[in-house]
Amino acid sequence: MAQIYLFGFTKSLVPRLFSVHPIRVIFVPMLQSPDNYGNCLIILPLYFKSLSLVHSILTFKMKSLILRRLIYITILISLGPVSGSAQQKQQYKNISEALFSDDLKGNGAPASVNWINGGDRYSFIAKDEIRSLDAKTLKDELVFSNKGLTFPGSDKAFDYESFQWSHDSKHIVFKTNTRHIFRRSAVSDYYNYDVTGKQLKQAAKDARSAELSPDGSMIGMERSGNMYVYNFASGKELQLTKDSTSENGIFNGHYDWVYEEEFGQAQAWNWSPDNKYMAFWQFDERPVPDFQMTNFEGFHSEQVHISIPQVGDANPKVKIGVVDVTSGKKVWLTPDETGDFYIPRIYWTSNPDVLALMTLNRAQNHMKLYFFNVKTGEHHVVLEEQNTTWVAIFNFYTNVNDMVYFPEKSNEFFWVSDRSGYYHIYRYNYDGKLINQVTQGDWDLIKVTGINPETKTIFYLSAEASPLEQQLYSIKFDGSKKTKLTQIAGYHDINMSPNTRYYIDEYSNINTPTHVQLADDNGKNLKTLEDNLSVTEYLKTHAYSAPELFRFKTSDGVQLDGSITKPYNFDPSKKYPVVFDIYGGPESHAIFNSFSSDGWRQWLAQNGYIVVDVNNRGIANYGSKFLKIVYKQLGKWESNDFVETAKYIASLPYADGSKMAIMGTSYGGYSTTYTLLTHPGVFKVGIANSPVTDWRLYDDVYTERYMAPLNENEEGYKNSADMTYAANLKDHLLLVHSMSDDNVHPANTMQLLTALTAAGKDVDLRIYPKGAHGAAYDYQSYLLIFSVNFQYLERYLKGNNDLPNLNDK
Repeated sequence: MAQIYLFGFTKSLVPRLFSVHPIRVIFVPMLQSPDNYGNCLIILPLYFKSLSLVHSILTFKMKSLILRRLIYITILISLGPVSGSAQQKQQYKNISEALFSDDLKGNGAPASVNWINGGDRYSFIAKDEIRSLDAKTLKDELVFSNKGLTFPGSDKAFDYESFQWSHDSKHIVFKTNTRHIFRRSAVSDYYNYDVTGKQLKQAAKDARSAELSPDGSMIGMERSGNMYVYNFASGKELQLTKDSTSENGIFNGHYDWVYEEEFGQAQAWNWSPDNKYMAFWQFDERPVPDFQMTNFEGFHSEQVHISIPQVGDANPKVKIGVVDVTSGKKVWLTPDETGDFYIPRIYWTSNPDVLALMTLNRAQNHMKLYFFNVKTGEHHVVLEEQNTTWVAIFNFYTNVNDMVYFPEKSNEFFWVSDRSGYYHIYRYNYDGKLINQVTQGDWDLIKVTGINPETKTIFYLSAEASPLEQQLYSIKFDGSKKTKLTQIAGYHDINMSPNTRYYIDEYSNINTPTHVQLADDNGKNLKTLEDNLSVTEYLKTHAYSAPELFRFKTSDGVQLDGSITKPYNFDPSKKYPVVFDIYGGPESHAIFNSFSSDGWRQWLAQNGYIVVDVNNRGIANYGSKFLKIVYKQLGKWESNDFVETAKYIASLPYADGSKMAIMGTSYGGYSTTYTLLTHPGVFKVGIANSPVTDWRLYDDVYTERYMAPLNENEEGYKNSADMTYAANLKDHLLLVHSMSDDNVHPANTMQLLTALTAAGKDVDLRIYPKGAHGAAYDYQSYLLIFSVNFQYLERYLKGNNDLPNLNDK
């Protein structure tokens, strides 16, 4: 039977003539864009040798009706046995192709961009070469090639993972032979390359971090918990600290597990701008409890030991040292804090003898910024901020490393605070006096991308245009002359030159694959670096379901933004099962107006599922009231908003509210289990990978930031734990975990299993012993996890028991 899609018509308005022709009429609300159906508003799978029949159908008794309602109908006729152009497009052959194909991803910004010559040029990796582009002349030059180059004293071909430039652009330090430790940290070897002399020399071996001095004359490094400096002119290495004992004892220059994971950095030391000092963290891990795990490999399984503090546990003792790299003399910087506190950040100011040191109390709602004289240790507080919830000093999810900025050659600094109810920039002098609020309005500043003290201009990304977008603006220090620099709707990620004259803009929106362009500080496009025409061409011949953004109001009057990916060859007269693919954690952000290259969601859409995500309460970029409502009660509002969204989706004529699933990993795993247990019956199926199930089992820095210390919120911790509601389970639940997860410890899943068993509840379980966080550890494990997930949805959401045997390959 042929089909006709009518936009804006109701059944009562359609002439009876359709009942005498083999045409299936599908009614689509006028609010739905015809774009959702491509160009194929009429799909005729029959072989028509003439257009006359179709012409008569569309004109008989309908011409005046169409004219009166000012509704257009676009016609596309198939003159072959295939049922329309949309259905001719190639779909994924299997789930492996969907998960691992890069055709939708295309290319991003140039790899390993390093701005050089003060910011007038940038270097990047292109295949096996390092090239540079002059932003003014657009001249592209070869800087380095490893062709024919070998490691010094070896015939092994030289290769590397990344590189860094000296500030004078005369030296390149290469990082190679990397052996990863935690999320950000690794042990590597480092080689220094003289750009002029074209000489390659080893600079550091088995170092956890290494960095050239600003003038390129030395390289500082941390190795085995001690600090070193190597002088290229003398060819000598000087050991600057000698008090490291062990990873569960005292060490310098790198973070412990919880600082690295929850304060977002790996290198725990910095060069001074004048090359004289290195400021570094020292950790004493002895008070921190020992976490153990094993993947059960071998005949006598190895136990991995990591010092990780959970909620309520003792933290490491931390202090900051400054060492003179010539004499080796050290000064310890001691703030006036007492009890348990953190030192999450240090910054060199424009005065080379003054270091800014930030402290946070254990509850992370009281921040102090000290100025220390590194020669004498004299200090004073220049900024203090308190909050009834938490004070943010970075944001992992939105790629914001700092909330305080010290521009060079300026005696002013800038602090990003949500004291007004939205994150904005505040300007201070070095005496700690507030000069003025720079940005203001009912929108969130996201990230400062550049500061030019000469022109007194700040460049920043914000959600002013929409919480679903990230746009670049410039503004003067005094808050005047605010200018929007990016004009294309969507998500813009900016890499700005140090002198702020140029920036690389990587952007996309729902309808536009990733584009990359080089622009100047007025927003003028100087060069398109990537347009991903290959993705655009791919979409012409391959099936793709673009997400659609929607907004609705919850029962308590809060507007939520969501995205819905409809099945490929969507038929609005049918009802489809729904999969919520979610995360939901505080300060994260699930949905932007950005191009989706998620192969898993496309696979679900091509197999007849509606896929939904939502920016639930607790998400960033909607203001502090929306963000911080989750404080002391994780799980409550996230699950509430998933259920509210489920009810809204179920009200749509094409969604089957009786066949809904919810799934996620990490915090998304917690969101899944907590929602199933506190709102039983809403979702028929849940799939939780690596879920937190009780926040008392998670690390203290992350958890106490959002839940407060345990002694201040014991009831809140109990109410946020899955085990409290284990007896409520009535839906199908698949739990996935690894035994080598140092982030969300396997104890979370094991203790939930015990609570469910005690309540007489049955769930499905998949354990992948070698996996880290997220369970997968290689191609096969990743493919198997998603294959099992898909079959779980097929079996319990669709009722499909005729599934292929995953072992029959």
